[in-house]
Amino acid sequence: MPRHHVVIIGSGFGGLFAAKALKRADVDVTLIARTTSHLFQPLLYQVATGMLSAGDIAPPTREILRHQKNARVLLGLVDDIDLANKVVKWRFHNDFQETSYDSLIVAAGAGQSYFGNDHFATFAPGMKTIDDALELRSRILQSFELAEFASPEERRRLLTFVVVGAGPTGVEMAGQIRELASSTLRESFRSYDPASARVILLDGAKQVLPPFGPELGAKTQKVLEKLGVEVQLESIVTDLDNEGLTVRRADGSVEHIESACKVWAAGVQGSELGKTIAEQSGAELDRAGRVVVGDDLSIPGHPEVFVLGDMAAIPGVPGVAQGAIQSARYAAKVLISRLDHTPDPGPFRYKDKGSMATIAKFDAVALVGRFKLTGFIAWAAWLFLHLLYIAGFKQRITTLLSWFITFVSNGRSQLAVTNQMMVGRLALEKLGTHSSGKLFQGEEVTPPKE
Repeated sequence: MPRHHVVIIGSGFGGLFAAKALKRADVDVTLIARTTSHLFQPLLYQVATGMLSAGDIAPPTREILRHQKNARVLLGLVDDIDLANKVVKWRFHNDFQETSYDSLIVAAGAGQSYFGNDHFATFAPGMKTIDDALELRSRILQSFELAEFASPEERRRLLTFVVVGAGPTGVEMAGQIRELASSTLRESFRSYDPASARVILLDGAKQVLPPFGPELGAKTQKVLEKLGVEVQLESIVTDLDNEGLTVRRADGSVEHIESACKVWAAGVQGSELGKTIAEQSGAELDRAGRVVVGDDLSIPGHPEVFVLGDMAAIPGVPGVAQGAIQSARYAAKVLISRLDHTPDPGPFRYKDKGSMATIAKFDAVALVGRFKLTGFIAWAAWLFLHLLYIAGFKQRITTLLSWFITFVSNGRSQLAVTNQMMVGRLALEKLGTHSSGKLFQGEEVTPPKE
């Protein structure tokens, strides 16, 4: 008799930790993911700003699970889930496959939300994938390159960097662009001083890092402004194009900011698979497209289907790595208890282990329960914990070495960029769905009519 088959969709924190939690269970695990690697998303901004390589934060999922004999890894994009027949439909380019399951764990993550203005993505990439980070690196460094021979007016636009969203990602990104301009690229150009670059952090909220509270938010803003980052709060982006962006202030005034390089770090949108699940099960979706799950993280009418991480709307659980990790381990416990006919672990309870964000070299903020840390102590704690959660010994060592080089010398070893990094996403979007498979096979591709 075949063993119970668990299919996991996604290789992020939710998918990977669910697979590892089932290592000793009497089940067969199949993990299907659209990339070959497990991405440590909290450090993507360091890839985007040349501090780390993609491989430092994205070890191969297959390598991580190589000693787990009950786990199999498949590379493919899940297009559909047939809940009634317990089948996952997926493809690798244009090679379509189906995989049946007894239990299903959906942890496909989330993408960037532009709050109904998806056309902003053409000019302001988000930062959710390795491709996003490499594209942003190319856009950032290209702006500095083009400024070397641009007119004074165009140079001002090229050297104005705008980060939209003052959460941890936005704060960390703005701080790194500022340090890149002021330290790493110092004396690298002859026509201008890179330190003259303007870095703006925009948000509609009244403070930076809202979840951290007013005290740490004010501390963060003070450090950013000391670095030279312009923090503009209670400001909403109403339009955005190649030339810049239009911002509406709290007093109703409107300003147009000329900027060549924009980074979107505001808002998330659950995977499209959430909509697929909701349509078939009757589950509700929240405003961000996340699936509203039960106390055991399953969906209505389908106790064998669990939704985790950024795809799940769970009260009191933030969209951070710990939320995905804890929900993954819990779902595995529920699954094992059912198979072993032992008492279930009870409703899911999230344990808040705190929040951290770096601002700049040697400076960070941390909120752990009632304890608030700032400055070097918070920065050292941030380094230690992030290094601890990076998967793979080799990745930890190379990350540590890269950090040492950057923090001691201000140098960055990952500043190589290509034109393909910058235009690859846009080119594939123009060519349309399923175009990559045709390109791979040397077939003719005709862009869809707009």
